[in-house]
Amino acid sequence: MGIIGIDLGTTNSACAVWRNGQVEMIPNRLGEYLTPSVVHIDSKGMILVGKVAQERLLTHANQTAAVFKRYMGTDRLLIGGKQYTAPELSACVLRSLKEDAEIYLGEPITEAVISVPAYFNNNQRKATLLAAQLAHLRVERLINEPTAAAIAYGLHEKPESTQFMVLDLGGGTFDVSIMEYFEGVLEVHASAGDNFLGGEDFLEILLGLYLQQAKLTKNQLDSHSLQTLYAHLEQAKRQFNSAELVHIEPFLAQVSERISIKREDYITHCETLLQRIRFPIETALRDAKLKPSELDDVILVGGATRMQFFRTMVAKLFRRMPSANLDPDLVVAMGASIQAGLKARDAALDDIVLTDVCPYSLGTGVVNNNDYDGQQGFLFSPIIERNTVVPASRVQLYTTSKDNQTEVEIDIYQGESRLVKNNIKLGAVTVKVPRKRKGEESIAVRFSYDTNGVLEVDIKVLSTGQEYHALIQNTPGQLSDTELKASQERLGHLKFHPREDEANKVLLARAERLYEGRLEYERQLIAQALQQFEAVLEHQDPQAALEAREQFDEFLSQFEQDRLF
Repeated sequence: MGIIGIDLGTTNSACAVWRNGQVEMIPNRLGEYLTPSVVHIDSKGMILVGKVAQERLLTHANQTAAVFKRYMGTDRLLIGGKQYTAPELSACVLRSLKEDAEIYLGEPITEAVISVPAYFNNNQRKATLLAAQLAHLRVERLINEPTAAAIAYGLHEKPESTQFMVLDLGGGTFDVSIMEYFEGVLEVHASAGDNFLGGEDFLEILLGLYLQQAKLTKNQLDSHSLQTLYAHLEQAKRQFNSAELVHIEPFLAQVSERISIKREDYITHCETLLQRIRFPIETALRDAKLKPSELDDVILVGGATRMQFFRTMVAKLFRRMPSANLDPDLVVAMGASIQAGLKARDAALDDIVLTDVCPYSLGTGVVNNNDYDGQQGFLFSPIIERNTVVPASRVQLYTTSKDNQTEVEIDIYQGESRLVKNNIKLGAVTVKVPRKRKGEESIAVRFSYDTNGVLEVDIKVLSTGQEYHALIQNTPGQLSDTELKASQERLGHLKFHPREDEANKVLLARAERLYEGRLEYERQLIAQALQQFEAVLEHQDPQAALEAREQFDEFLSQFEQDRLF
């Protein structure tokens, strides 16, 4: 029974096997190593996967799905009038890869090592495991894409301690991981990223430039024309690596003249995306307490890293040329196959100890005393902060918030936002407490997080000794009617308020960004200052708000003076 390594990608997927002492890429039924992560379901329920489905995306867009990896652990997608979850669609891709591997290797495949973005949250990892289960593949442990890339580059074979960063920019996700290899241990020091940033977003920028020149909007194009346009622009995007000016000949009925786009204009319009790329890089360096010059190498992974202006930006940031020796589209599958070989105890491989970190902070909600109008909700109280080496176990003490309280609901959240409503709720545990005055009852809340992303919650009421236990394993891919309605109501209740003045709005967003990018004492300082500023805004005194804004601006500037780039 064989074990294969699989890179389940947003745009393309690939698989490989460790055989005869080396990595062997597995071709699909078309003899190609990359299988487009596209699924077509026709009116009779027949499923097409890969390149043929990609073609159907141009002609039968309503019956075809792509880029569904972005929706792992969240939404359902409508195909041909029927709803499917992202794990169900991903299972179709995995099953296709499994069949290709069985034909190529001539043996049944029952187990796989599957890669996921390092920045995938708990729900997304569970959704990936569910997809594997639906494809009849056993997956005992997922491997982070940057870790797989590091293994493929052979960084674990270097004799001395090596510190390096992996930048993984795929079709739909961006990952940053800082790792160190020392004496047989490949240790992750920090992870950061953006699950909604990838090559597809750079394609959207080009689409906007094209439509602007063509004097068209998306709504004026039918699904077939729009998908055809995407295909043409994907080819045009690649030309910017060598051409200063890209010409797109007319091919749409609504466009009769050639459209030309300058590389300089395209890069200018991509600047917002490039800024979003810089932020996780700086966050990871700060969390790892490293300067850019202290890294031994910077490795590029993912097809979108082929963009020349992306590579130029990285070279300028680190003042060195990044490593891109291996095919960025295949390197993750290669690393996953090496890990599969290790799991199969292949004699040609020296064992590697992999350590990982918790990609997001895990915590609970506490009362927000500055929430006078009920718009903010509870504050996030981290128990296990992001980039804590796992497995990890941490405990925090909390007290009751009201007189005569008989129960406490411990909500469990994952994320970096100061307000719990902006984080992901993983579950809740209701705890009974004796009726006493506010603050007189204490509760110990312990979070334990393991290498498979499973979170255990143990709660103890100190006065009674009563204990509660919960294992957080959410059902992925589903939003309840209550959660959906709550989201709609949040949007519908937007209204004018002094906090929405442009200057205040920018300052609040800036403070939240800085809060999410810091840890421990600095995070506490920013949270305290942010609460004080919000308290002034609540009183709706314009003069007081102006003075507070000036002071808060100076305070935040102190945290931006130590920028790494």
